[in-house]
This record gives sequence, structure tokens and C-alpha cells, in this order.
Amino acid sequence: MSLKAKVEAIIYATEEPVTLNELASLLKDTALAELSVEEEARLALNETVSDGPSVPEADEALLIAEGLEEAAAEFANEPSATAEATPVADEVQLENSASAPTKKEQKQAEEKEQLKAVKARLSAIIDELTTDYAASDRGMEIRQIAGGYRMATKPEHHDVVVSFAKSLKPPVRLSLQALETLSVIAYKQPVTVPEISEIRGVDSAGVIATLLDRKLITTAGRKQVIGRPILYKTTKEFLMRFGLNDVSELPSTEEFEKLGEPQAELFSAPATETASPNATSASASQPEAEPVTEAVPEQNADSSLMGETDIPADGTFATEAEPEKS
Repeated sequence: MSLKAKVEAIIYATEEPVTLNELASLLKDTALAELSVEEEARLALNETVSDGPSVPEADEALLIAEGLEEAAAEFANEPSATAEATPVADEVQLENSASAPTKKEQKQAEEKEQLKAVKARLSAIIDELTTDYAASDRGMEIRQIAGGYRMATKPEHHDVVVSFAKSLKPPVRLSLQALETLSVIAYKQPVTVPEISEIRGVDSAGVIATLLDRKLITTAGRKQVIGRPILYKTTKEFLMRFGLNDVSELPSTEEFEKLGEPQAELFSAPATETASPNATSASASQPEAEPVTEAVPEQNADSSLMGETDIPADGTFATEAEPEKS
């Protein structure tokens, strides 16, 4: 993608006006690369045009060089001139070394020049885009607002845009439960309500009604099993709302697996870290006990401790056997 296309895309996509400094920081590398390519092309063109100096120019250059060599030889033969030239040369060298900038200053100056060139390039591109969008056959224009640039519709198209905006449907707002149910239907369609509830672990009948009302899902016949439950699938409205061409564009399960489970480590606390050495040795010396099944007491209306249950440290519920009534 060319630099001009990137600038146009950024100005179009931004909600807040984008400044020239922000564009320069984002597109500095691309702009420098484009400038380098243009400079190389210009140098190659100059080399092609100028194949070399003509013969008279070459002879003249040779004569000048010979004259300079003779003058240098005569000057070297005069000792006084050489003695006077040496201190002068030393003074010039000291002045140059004192005034020579450091590497850091040179780097900063170079970066400053590069940034200046990048901004000049981007400013020229923005001017070109502004001129292009100012044509009468364009419905958009680039405006300079609050020190930045942003695209907007032209004032003469205000009435058309307002009437179109009023015809748009309001945005769909879904709860987390509705999104979970919709995702199950999207990946498992056609699917029944019992199958959705089994995957989610909760009853999903109420959420199905909401999704049907939003026209995100529809019925897809009945499953040929006992009871013949209704099958559900996604609709064209679902594809439009999520910007999909078809359900095959949904992220695959492999892509979700690559993202990993950030909360998996919260539930992976090994028992060896929490158990003390004394408890480990004691448990090793004791014989294995038979598994204990959890007893569920009958609910009694007269019980004052309904719902208030103490959980022992070992996580095992002990129940007392009721005495036999005589």
C-alpha cells in the first residue's frame, strides 16, 4: 500500500481529528522508504543523462591538475612558507575539533531533518487528497479541525445523509447470556434448546426468545428424535450485524486455542503446594478409606438451619443417623 493510500485510510477511519505529528509518528518508516526510493530513482536518472565529460573538458581538467602539482612542489621547496603554514594548519585543526558536534548531536540533527522531510511529504500528500476530494463528483471532503484532519460529508449532501441515518436500525445490545447462546448456535447450528442448555449448563429458553425477537436466529425444522425438538440456526441479519459473508468466516476453535486460557492458572493450584509435610506423612501411614457418598438430608419445613451448612476443612459432610423410633 502506498503512503498516500495509508494517509487516506487513517483520516477516513479516525473519529477524532488526526494531526500531522500523529501521522508522522505512525508513517515515518513508510515515508522515509518512499523518499529513499525516489532519491535513488533521481540519481539513476542523472547518471543515465550524463554519460561523462567530453574530451575537451577532460583535457582541461588534466591541465589544471598538472598546474596544481607544480605549484605544490614549488611551495614545498620554500622552508619559510612551510614553517608558517604548519602553525596555521594546527590552529585550524584545533578550531575544527572544538566546533565539531558529538555523535549524539549529529544523530539528533539527522532525526530532526528526517522528521522535517517526513512532515513535508505528508503535508504534500494531504494537500493532494484535499484537492482530490474537493471535486464536485465526490461526496466527502477532508476538513482541518482543531489542528488535525478528518473526513466528513459535504454540506450540500446534508439532507440525504440525515434521511438515511433516520432509516437505520438501532444498534443491537445483547447481554452476556445472549452472546453465549448466540455463539453456541453459530458454531453448532442447527442445534436444539436442550443441546444449548447442556453446553452452557443453564436453561437457555428465555434467551432464545430474545434472539428470535432480534431476528438473529430462526427455526430450521425439527430434529428427528423423541419429542422432535425445534432446531435453530443463524440468520442473514446475524451475518450483517457481525460483518460476515457466511458462517465459515467465524474464528476457528484452533484460533481460540492459540489465544490460551488466561484464567486456567487460577484453577490449577497443585495439592502438593498446599499440603504440609506432616499431613503428607500422616496420610501415607493411614490405610485407604472407602469412598464416602454424600448424603442429602430431607428438607423439613420446621428446620431453622435451612440453607446454613458448615463446611468442614476436609470438605466432607458428616451426617448423623436418625435413631430408630420404637
